[in-house]
Amino acid sequence: MSTGAEATAAGGDRSGDADVHVTSASCKGFCSVRHGLALILQFCNFAMYIQNVNLSVTMPAMVNGSVPPCPANASDARDACNGTLPGPWAAEPVYDWGPDIQGVILSALNYGSFLTSLPSGYVAGLFAAKHLIGAGLCASSILSLLTPCAADAGAALLIALRVVQGVAQIVVVTSQYEIWLKWAPPLERNQLIIFSISGGMLGAFSILLVGGFLCETLGWPSIFYISGGIGCACLCLWFPLVYDDPEHHPFISARERDHIVHSLAQQERVPYRSLPIKAMMKSLPLWSILVSHFSVWWHFSIVVAYLPTYLHSVLAIDLKDSGFLSALVMAAIFVCTILGGLLADLLLSRKVLPILVIRRLFTAIGVLFSSVFSVLLSWVSGSRGVALAFLVLSVVPGSLCQVGALVNFMDIAPRYSGFLKGLSQIFTSLSGVIAPTVSGFFISQDAESGWRNIFLLSAAINLPGLVVFLIFSRADVQEWAKDEALTRL
Repeated sequence: MSTGAEATAAGGDRSGDADVHVTSASCKGFCSVRHGLALILQFCNFAMYIQNVNLSVTMPAMVNGSVPPCPANASDARDACNGTLPGPWAAEPVYDWGPDIQGVILSALNYGSFLTSLPSGYVAGLFAAKHLIGAGLCASSILSLLTPCAADAGAALLIALRVVQGVAQIVVVTSQYEIWLKWAPPLERNQLIIFSISGGMLGAFSILLVGGFLCETLGWPSIFYISGGIGCACLCLWFPLVYDDPEHHPFISARERDHIVHSLAQQERVPYRSLPIKAMMKSLPLWSILVSHFSVWWHFSIVVAYLPTYLHSVLAIDLKDSGFLSALVMAAIFVCTILGGLLADLLLSRKVLPILVIRRLFTAIGVLFSSVFSVLLSWVSGSRGVALAFLVLSVVPGSLCQVGALVNFMDIAPRYSGFLKGLSQIFTSLSGVIAPTVSGFFISQDAESGWRNIFLLSAAINLPGLVVFLIFSRADVQEWAKDEALTRL
């Protein structure tokens, strides 16, 4: 958001023209093209996140088998065990991959996204976001459909496929923020962005809830076919219904188009060919955002990687129930993320709090709840009910950071939002690689003290990151993001 746009959004004199006020008032609500765009983007993130985690869900079946035990006296059962019975009970391939190979395969997706975060963020600011997102989702969906064939060909080809898929997915992640620079009025930007990216949590909930069932009934390849098919179905909505700006959308009403255009009238948006690299490196507000991405995602990476393990090994919940509870936690995160975006826009539109206070407040709530209740978990594990309550309180409020530090880059440099999202994704990926590795080391040393050390270290990383953000964060467009940069990339 530009400074002028923020002042407009905060309730200043938006326009001397009375028609603008009528247009703005008439365009409130959820029955609009821009909210339909948010719904389609949510569907895109839903499909992409299922494709992201589908291999994690299927890996146990791929290395251990997913065919039910053979009954003793049944000729058709013997045929099924021999793989000759068509349908859901047909035997699926089982691969002899050790833990080391499995680790490389599961992390291959992160290699692709880590290596191309910056280039994809730069490209996102140069080309039409619609085509970049569509191409990225299309490539990821096709590769998901080809995953069972790649697994049959060998681990090396599967690893290569997942690396390329990670590249395709990071293009979708970095490009979608460019869409909202032309579609989201300042007063609605929080809710539209948060609603669209919440599809990731909805995808995690869905795959955790039904993934095991699909492996046991239809076989593990079905998950890749279904996730790829969902992505292809999303593309059927994306290309005909999505446009890069409201001016060229054929189905938008004149009132809504004028409302969006007038609300963004003072926001400059010029395509860039160069980047102010030196100024970015010296920008303390930008560094506060990057540090927050690393610290906030440290705790969330541990939750994603070890939540079922913690429920099973520490709270003695069986694997089936632990998967179900993990899915419920993801559903709670999804709801909290949506409500956080709506609340942030409500506070902003009614001039209760300025945008900078909203960013800092939501980040502080998310980090403090995560840190305090995760540390307390080590002392209440003897009571399953209390431990589950503390676990939820240590995870779900952290999603409020999505309305805080994790979207703050659009405030300080909307012009470079795609590039900065790619830059922040590097810190997110770095945290996602280090945190589970360190946690695994602690657990391998001693299970009881290991979990305590994991939570203490998480708090020790989260709290300094919060302090840095509270001190150095800003919500106005920085000087280096206003003028043409002279420093070439």
